[in-house]
Amino acid sequence: MNLNLKNKVIIVTGGSKGIGLGITEALLNEGAIPVIVSRSKASVEALINKMHAEGKEAHYAIAELTDPIQCKKAVEAAIDKYGRIDGVVNNAGVNDGVSLENGNYEDFVESLKRNLVHYYLIVHHALPELKKSKGSIVNIGSKTSLTGQGGTSGYAAANGGRNALTREWAVELLPYSIRVNALIVAECYTPLYDKWIKTFDNPEEKLESITNHIPLENRMTTAEEIANTVVFLLSDKSSHTTGQLIFVDGGYTHLDRAL
Repeated sequence: MNLNLKNKVIIVTGGSKGIGLGITEALLNEGAIPVIVSRSKASVEALINKMHAEGKEAHYAIAELTDPIQCKKAVEAAIDKYGRIDGVVNNAGVNDGVSLENGNYEDFVESLKRNLVHYYLIVHHALPELKKSKGSIVNIGSKTSLTGQGGTSGYAAANGGRNALTREWAVELLPYSIRVNALIVAECYTPLYDKWIKTFDNPEEKLESITNHIPLENRMTTAEEIANTVVFLLSDKSSHTTGQLIFVDGGYTHLDRAL
């Protein structure tokens, strides 16, 4: 299916690793131009060089997204390079384990900065261009906002905020025909997930206990499966879809499962 994304300029935060990389690759496959926002210059430069060697157009901006000024400059870099923005994928974040019992005010607020505030800032600065292009916004979220996880109050609160901003922006941006949706992830094996699973005494057993309770096929969702839905939501093939929380999770959130 041609999603009509050829030459569309799409900002993807955290677009060089894990789910973000899957989204970047899916965009490239559709002929879109991803602008990856990353704080790791070495890894993103290597990725961009590889893409250019394959004849694919992509760009990047280096930014620590907890810094409001760097968020603004990252968006400006995309505009300076291409003169427009056609879409935004807010993806960057980390399940940082700031709990209620053992956390504190400073770490909780920092978790919100790592996982929520930059979602607002990137779109805020991209909005003038999105209004011109009647672009689309996709916020990547987590099942923790609905199911809870235990021991991760900051991340769960941030993801609740992502869901709320998705609905709020969908309403506010109706006059500009800008669509806003969220894609909710449950269990997807990324480098960060691998790092987390290895904190357990028996990581293989822990991983098996999780996958056994994923209803559809007892397996992890792949980054490619998430990315395919994201590019659809960015495209005009989903032209009357806005304000939706879409779950690509093998039924994990809403079907019977073990806690």
